[in-house]
Amino acid sequence: MRNDIQPYERSFTSKEAAEQAGIATPTVRKYGQILERNGYEFFKDGDRRIFVQSDIDALIALRDTDNPLDDTAKILAHQQKERLESPTGTDISPSDTYSQLPQDPNQLKEILSYLANELAASREMNVQVVNEMNQLKTQVSRLKQDHHDLSSNISNSAQKTQRKIEELSKLQKSQYESMLEQEIEKNELLQTELQKMREEQQREWRAQNDYNKRLEEAIHKPKDKWDWLISLFRK
Repeated sequence: MRNDIQPYERSFTSKEAAEQAGIATPTVRKYGQILERNGYEFFKDGDRRIFVQSDIDALIALRDTDNPLDDTAKILAHQQKERLESPTGTDISPSDTYSQLPQDPNQLKEILSYLANELAASREMNVQVVNEMNQLKTQVSRLKQDHHDLSSNISNSAQKTQRKIEELSKLQKSQYESMLEQEIEKNELLQTELQKMREEQQREWRAQNDYNKRLEEAIHKPKDKWDWLISLFRK
């Protein structure tokens, strides 16, 4: 079991380890699997690997090696095993932690003051984060309401537009029917006038024919000159 972590040593996630080693996060997972396959141990939080500086150094060694990865991983695992078995290894225990605390009350006071300031800053940051989250929730709620209002307005506008189109269609239909009736009436009046003109023309033709017949009869059967002239004007 690993016991080489140092007091207050920083730990890294896979993403942070990738940034430190200058490789991609999937490559960190790949190198981690190769190292474990060859006997290397990682600190674990469940199934999740926790990296410390020595692990990042191992990732960099795999990144820069020209040898097969498994061969390099075996060497790194062997080095880790030797380091863990070395008497200089550090076991984490409460007594070790307390023994490294300064004995000077002033230094302890400074440390406690620093920790108190850090805690206050952390709390202030947490409050700020909560406030920002509340503001974000408010903005999201407003955006949802705006979206709802916009959708309602669009729907209402579409309905109004549809009603106007239907009203215009009805009005156009009514106007068309009215114009059609007017045209029919005008056509009937025109037909009536034409019929009257035809009848008047026919009467004039008959009158002219009658006059021509009387004239012809008067020419072929003359009487005395006065009867002949008078017959011309008889109806």
